[in-house]
Amino acid sequence: MKKLKNIIFDFGGVLIDWNPVYLYRKVFKTEEEVKYFLENICRYDWNLLQDKGRPLAEGTRLLQDKFPEYSEEIAQYYGRWEEMLGGTYEKNTKLIRPLKEKYKIYGLTNWSAETLPLAMKLYDFFQDMEGIVVSGEEKIVKPDRRLYEILLERYGLRAEESLFIDDNAANIETARTLGFQVVHFTGDLNLEQFFYQNGIL
Repeated sequence: MKKLKNIIFDFGGVLIDWNPVYLYRKVFKTEEEVKYFLENICRYDWNLLQDKGRPLAEGTRLLQDKFPEYSEEIAQYYGRWEEMLGGTYEKNTKLIRPLKEKYKIYGLTNWSAETLPLAMKLYDFFQDMEGIVVSGEEKIVKPDRRLYEILLERYGLRAEESLFIDDNAANIETARTLGFQVVHFTGDLNLEQFFYQNGIL
């Protein structure tokens, strides 16, 4: 690892366990119904448009107009959004305070500007971050390089002095092309062990 000054975390899948399945297992009776609904109705690409800044009410209404038979279930996507939160990945969030003693900690996330405040009220690790860039506020989503550039410009960071951690391979690839040091976080990666092995902690 080159000289590091900053550690930048993605949130969902790295620090926060967010999954619509947690809610819709309560809404539908079978796993097949949950799978069908999330793959064909409230799809990932639809949610991403809210992460890109589209108002939740507008996104909900447009989908209800398209699938009126699922109107109630669609309304619950954001109406009961907090039930999609499974908590934090404590093995990773516990590292933030030790890291903060040596580095500045930031967040770079694809997240709706309307729902992120709900998560920020629940989890105290946000208080240990120097700053956060949220796609829903900037109207740009990763892996668009502009979102990374906003982070660098806003906080006066140099990409080569920054380590970016994300669970999405496309997001990691953009960061790498911009000169960030990167960690592609997968479920089987022990982040604490990685930090110690690489002299980060």
